[in-house]
Amino acid sequence: MVADLILLYAVIEYCKHQRSIDEQHEWSSLSVSILVLMNCGLLIVDHIHFQYNGFLFGILLLSVTRMLQDRYVEAACLFAALLNFKHIFIYVAPAYFLYLLRIHCFMSSSGSVNGIHTRRFLPLPFIQLGILVVAIFIASFGPFIYQGQLGQVLSRLFPFKRGLCHAYWAPNFWAMYNLLDKLMTFFGTILGLAPSSGSGLASGLIGEHYHQVLPSVSPLVTMVITALTMTPCLAKLWLQPTPSHFLKALILCAYSSFLFGWHVHEKAIMMIILPMCFLVVKDHRYFNTFLLISTSGHISLFPLLFQPAETLIKVCLFIAYSMMTFALFKIRSQKSGWTYGCTLSPFQLLYIVVLLLVQVYCTFLHGGLGFLKRYEFLPLLMTSVSCAVGVVWSWLLCYHDFLANQKECVV
Repeated sequence: MVADLILLYAVIEYCKHQRSIDEQHEWSSLSVSILVLMNCGLLIVDHIHFQYNGFLFGILLLSVTRMLQDRYVEAACLFAALLNFKHIFIYVAPAYFLYLLRIHCFMSSSGSVNGIHTRRFLPLPFIQLGILVVAIFIASFGPFIYQGQLGQVLSRLFPFKRGLCHAYWAPNFWAMYNLLDKLMTFFGTILGLAPSSGSGLASGLIGEHYHQVLPSVSPLVTMVITALTMTPCLAKLWLQPTPSHFLKALILCAYSSFLFGWHVHEKAIMMIILPMCFLVVKDHRYFNTFLLISTSGHISLFPLLFQPAETLIKVCLFIAYSMMTFALFKIRSQKSGWTYGCTLSPFQLLYIVVLLLVQVYCTFLHGGLGFLKRYEFLPLLMTSVSCAVGVVWSWLLCYHDFLANQKECVV
């Protein structure tokens, strides 16, 4: 609980920022406070599953707030410290690096080339940021370098031999890829077109496994795909470096890393959901996207609480959070006259209903029907793949809104 004070401080600082830029800041401040501080994913991961992510996300959100306040040096130092606390936040480092380089290290010049305004590179701010960031990394890695243990540290930070997916598949693109491979193997075996399955992809074990029909995926392939899917949002961020574009690019970088990264943990979904809370309260066009990622992302965390006594807890937390989210935006839409973004399409509603039905089966029916011993990991597979559909869907919606819409919001 003490570590969560950093998260509370980050939210308070964001609310102060809103007070300085928005006359109607009360609703956005209240909404962010509820969406972040009462987030059911953080409650599940930190206070029941026992991880320490609250203070890490507090540092991330504080760094984002400082970036929105144009306090770039402080934002860079906070993020550098965050990377040394937990290297998984490298997922969003491209957005930080590009935005800081563009907005802090280049100055608009009076001239233009072919009608396009040019910018002049400023070496001193670049050197200043570089020295501060390097100093933080030296303070963190210095003792290991002195002891000659840097290689050991790096091998544990980037465990490429642990396989494409975690024991419980994170709800990303590779979960659907794995399922497709297993289905093709199953039907291929029946038709005599493929060897019997022995890949162990759904065995629940950590390690290197190989696909039977589809091409096996290497770490290099995941890095290339991740970089390619980040490129459009980073290109727009470079061309139009605004605070709202930075926030959206950060979210999209987190999406790309989560969907296409190597050995992604399911808990990394919070790196998408929490920054999205800052965005959705300022731009209601992202409500559908937020509802999809919030629903599928939080349900994907359910397998972390696998004891029967924990079922009621996680279900009640999820229902309460979902009801609060929908109520907040429904009230706001009625008062503001929003005509778009706060109602679900029939297909989105159908998906959420199916997702909930899958959870009913996984939680109550699978064991009751006597399938638990024979198909022990089937509920995990069903949860992962069904949630992956919602994560991919929300990613496509988020990317479309970012690239297609020219209207900016003040964050």
